[in-house]
Amino acid sequence: MSFHTLGLSKPLLKAVSQEGYSEPTPIQKKAIPVVLEGRDVLAAAQTGTGKTAGFTLPLLEKLSQSHPKMKQKQIRALVLTPTRELAAQVAQSVKTYGAHMPYRSAVIFGGVGINPQLSALRKGVEIVIATPGRLLDIASQKCIDFSALEVLILDEADRMLDMGFIHDIKKLMKMMPQKRQTLLFSATFSPEIKKLASGLLHNPKTIEVARENTTAEQISQVVHHVDKSRKRELLSQLIKTKKWEQVLVFTRTKHGANRLTKQLEESGIKAAAIHGNKSQGARTKALADFKARKIGVLVATDIAARGIDIDQLPHVVNYELPNVPEDYVHRIGRTGRAGEKGEAVSLVCVDEHKLLYGIEKFIGSKIEKVDIEAFRPDPSIKPEPIQNGSNSRRRKRTGGSRSASHGGSNRQRSANRR
Repeated sequence: MSFHTLGLSKPLLKAVSQEGYSEPTPIQKKAIPVVLEGRDVLAAAQTGTGKTAGFTLPLLEKLSQSHPKMKQKQIRALVLTPTRELAAQVAQSVKTYGAHMPYRSAVIFGGVGINPQLSALRKGVEIVIATPGRLLDIASQKCIDFSALEVLILDEADRMLDMGFIHDIKKLMKMMPQKRQTLLFSATFSPEIKKLASGLLHNPKTIEVARENTTAEQISQVVHHVDKSRKRELLSQLIKTKKWEQVLVFTRTKHGANRLTKQLEESGIKAAAIHGNKSQGARTKALADFKARKIGVLVATDIAARGIDIDQLPHVVNYELPNVPEDYVHRIGRTGRAGEKGEAVSLVCVDEHKLLYGIEKFIGSKIEKVDIEAFRPDPSIKPEPIQNGSNSRRRKRTGGSRSASHGGSNRQRSANRR
């Protein structure tokens, strides 16, 4: 099957061809025709499957089929994303595939000044890509008008729930017309996602291109058992001896990301950290330097890494295992994208054995364990309790406080607005 069979017009086909794509991915094959029919969609697709183009292409095609007269501040389409990085990625996709079409778009997120975003809305745009927090701020100032909204897209909805954006999303929904097309994309069909979908979607077409909770087959996974105090030493050795040129490393906390970055720099490895406490400028520069191979290691927390889109990223390292098994799937999904091979390495100390067991149970398979002789763990060391990071969701899932249900605290949400 080629893109020519999916009902896309010549301007879109030209843009797709210029990007070097000839055949759609499975999610694109399934989603594009359904979106063009005007149906609501509930789609589950792993990271790196091409889902952004799966909704961007039919969105642009649908908008081209009519040309209503728009009032000031009105928009026709809205894409909500959980993070700044993902919003920027979707905005780039809209710009790329809409290169030969007249649409104007704006990207709205925190971490940068609000005035240029307000100015763009005043000038008039058809498509807005936004994070919920900043968009709600703008909507509360009556600087955007949803009355003409035709299409609403929630991208990585599972992460938006995890980050506590559900209340912001519900407030935004009340400002939108009931008659609209809604597309919801998620990594998995969790019970929480199904509950959200039941309240937002009307008779949706369900699309799934990968079995729930699975990890991509093209990603090789390995666990190295090592004492906590020697993880940094082992990571440095792996990077140097295996000559890894691009490595995305996950830590559980922002402080841990900063500390590891400093230690790697001290050992002669160029690295940068990316997390919620970093300014948007610092995050953008770190990601750009990593993509340009000016630095070899990007150390990230789960929330900050969501939306990172790097072609042919060969290595992901779990320096610390995530508290929530789903995050393991999201993390290693940064590699092995679009059919490329990838390697996911987890450095596991005695404190993390229960977390590892939970991950293996979640993905439905055992991960290969490879001992490195010089780094065999000391059997006399006993496990200590895992300290939850700032982005853990355990409290929320066990019926914690209201602030916990917002994703840990309002500070995390405000970080995405600023």
